[in-house]
Amino acid sequence: MIYKILRTYLRLFFRLFIRFDKVNAPEHFNIKGPVLLASNHPNSFLDAVIFDLLFNRPVWSLARGDVFKKPFFAKMLSKVNILPIYRLSESPEDVDKNYETFDICKELFIADKMVLIFSEGLCVNEWHLRPLKKGTARVVTAAWAEGIPVTVLPVGINYNNFKGLGKNVIINFGNTITSNVFDSTLADGKNFRNFNNKLQEELSNTVLEIAADDTTTLKTTFEVKIPLWQKILLFLPALLGAVLHAPLYLPVKKLVAGKTAGTVHYDSVLLGILIVLYPLYILLLWLILFFTTCSWYSLFIIILSPFMVYSWVRLKQQVTG
Repeated sequence: MIYKILRTYLRLFFRLFIRFDKVNAPEHFNIKGPVLLASNHPNSFLDAVIFDLLFNRPVWSLARGDVFKKPFFAKMLSKVNILPIYRLSESPEDVDKNYETFDICKELFIADKMVLIFSEGLCVNEWHLRPLKKGTARVVTAAWAEGIPVTVLPVGINYNNFKGLGKNVIINFGNTITSNVFDSTLADGKNFRNFNNKLQEELSNTVLEIAADDTTTLKTTFEVKIPLWQKILLFLPALLGAVLHAPLYLPVKKLVAGKTAGTVHYDSVLLGILIVLYPLYILLLWLILFFTTCSWYSLFIIILSPFMVYSWVRLKQQVTG
């Protein structure tokens, strides 16, 4: 229930933080049967949120296991379809628990569900595909070994920036991978290498390779031209939105920048805080207007505020350099 409510709310919120999304094969959002979605990982848990909102079915995500060590967080994460995966570099004492997660994944596949795994293992804010870890191979070959017909769907997610609202996102799907690449007569290590080689080949065609300081390529790749009529139509609400929401956005932005300095979590933490605070902020604006004007017309602020934010996000600078 919590998952469904949160997913519905985030879908309403989606266009307030994603400006444009371009997808090379949108029909994959309707893919059926047991699926392991294998992705790169450039932007912390924002990657999982975007996939969860775009696919027309629930998505179970594998996340770093150390955040599950506190019982409260473990319980809450499990309620929003997030499963732990432990890395040797972070939780060597918990690595054996991965077998429990693999078993849960097999149960999900048997029930024709979709599981998301970040095949690079680490999150780095960059336009580059890193070498793949063995986790994806372990999950899918364990299922294939038991005759579960899992389809692996490679996908690359690419952002115009990693600093704030207003994302232009390019999502590229690769060719699906099936159990044809699995040979039960081979040792696990050989099957892992064969699978990773195939997945690396597919993902390399989906992840953009751009140097961080190559602003020219970033602009030509991601920038979307806004029609003049839209600029004229949205200018005033965008200006009002920037002013009206500055008391919320600017302090949160400054706080998050300080707390996440040196990490890859800026976008995700900023989004998470705004998701919680934004409805409360709109409610506060309405109460101020209502008690100031004593008019129920003040309710229009609840409708107009999101449109103002949408207008500002639409018109704000897309690529900085």
